[in-house]
Formats: sequence, C-alpha cells, structure tokens
Amino acid sequence: MFPYLGFDPTIFLLIPAMILSFYAQSKIKSAYNIYSREGLQSGMTGAQVARMVLDRSGLQNVTIERVNGSLTDHYDPRNKVLRLSDEVYSRPTIASAGVAAHEAGHAIQDQMEYGPLRLRSFMVPFASFGSKFAMIIIILGLIIGFTSLIDLGIVLFSLVVLFQLFTLPVEFNASSRALAVLGDYNILTVDEVPKAKKVLDAAALTYVAAAFSSIMTLVRLLVIRDRRRS
Repeated sequence: MFPYLGFDPTIFLLIPAMILSFYAQSKIKSAYNIYSREGLQSGMTGAQVARMVLDRSGLQNVTIERVNGSLTDHYDPRNKVLRLSDEVYSRPTIASAGVAAHEAGHAIQDQMEYGPLRLRSFMVPFASFGSKFAMIIIILGLIIGFTSLIDLGIVLFSLVVLFQLFTLPVEFNASSRALAVLGDYNILTVDEVPKAKKVLDAAALTYVAAAFSSIMTLVRLLVIRDRRRS
C-alpha cells in the first residue's frame, strides 16, 4: 500500500515479518520433506494414527476423510470431521504420524471445550470479514482523505490480528498433545518422537510468523494513519 506519491518508508516495518515468514516456510518444507520419507517402525499410516488417538480419547464419533493437496490437513469442529491430505492419510511416515496426531489433538480440544479453541472459533466470522474488507476500506479512506474510514478499516484488521493471536495457544497445545500420545501409545519409538517434534515445531513457527506479520502490518497501518492526520 502506497498512500503517498513516491517511496513509502513504512514498508520497512514489514521486512522483519517477511524474513521470518520466509524462514518459517523453509523450515516446514525442509522438516516435512525429510521426515515424510522416513518410515515408522510401527508401520501405521496417518489415518491409522488419527483413528487410534481419536478412539482412545472416546471420539469414535469423529470421522476421518481424505482431502486433496499438501499440508491441507485440518479438523472441522462443526461437522466433527478430521481431514487429512493424501500423503498424511495413506503414508506410514514420521511426518504423517505427527501431523495426524496434531489434528486429532484439535478434536480432543473440541471435546474438552478448550478455551482458546472456543475463542478462535468465535472469532472466525469476524476475522474473515476483516480480512476481506479491512484493506479495501483503508485504501478508500486514504484516497478520499476520510480518516474515519481508515480507523474503521484498522479496527476490522485488528480482528484478524486477534484471530492470529488466539490461534497460537491452540496450535501449541495441539502439538503438545500430539507428541504426548505418540509416545504414550507407542505409535513412535523413543528415537522417532524427537523427529516428529521437529516437524510440529516447524509447523508452529509458521503460525508465529503469521501472527507477527499481522501485528507488523497493523503497526504500519497505524503509522500511515497518524502521518495522514498530521
């Protein structure tokens, strides 16, 4: 966004976030590529891991579905469906076990009515609305010089930032649950657990990077607004 003619120095505020995002993406790709080629001694596929974790947690009502794409795995709390990407669903690898157990961790959070998960679910429609319209409203406010529109857009974008912040404890907790059950249920050996942790830690870093990027974007918007007012 360039609200003034010429170079906008506020772009420098985003550089640290860009660097962290690039680093996080490279970490998750590297960890996933390495451990998606290393098979489990147990020979269990991601779908089998998820089913075991769910069943032992009393979640026989949660179904497991295969979805297209890579790293498209997610848990749907509304329909009680755990969706696993093709590779995770069918392959008996350390990466598949880690990702599957992580998503099953979200189902356990849902069962326990985990507070941060409830907050994040509540924020979904607001964050979605903010992500769609915040920048449009801010740009319009800058074009016509109406600071109240800029303020409204910033408020809407703040909802996106809050959603990103609420996401962090949800993801960290799901990963902790995943590592615990992978060891406790003997799905992974003692030597395999640290390898799964590398995959989950790398995935967690992408959420940290996303939150940091949103925060720095919000800071930039506030600076742009204050400059426009002055």
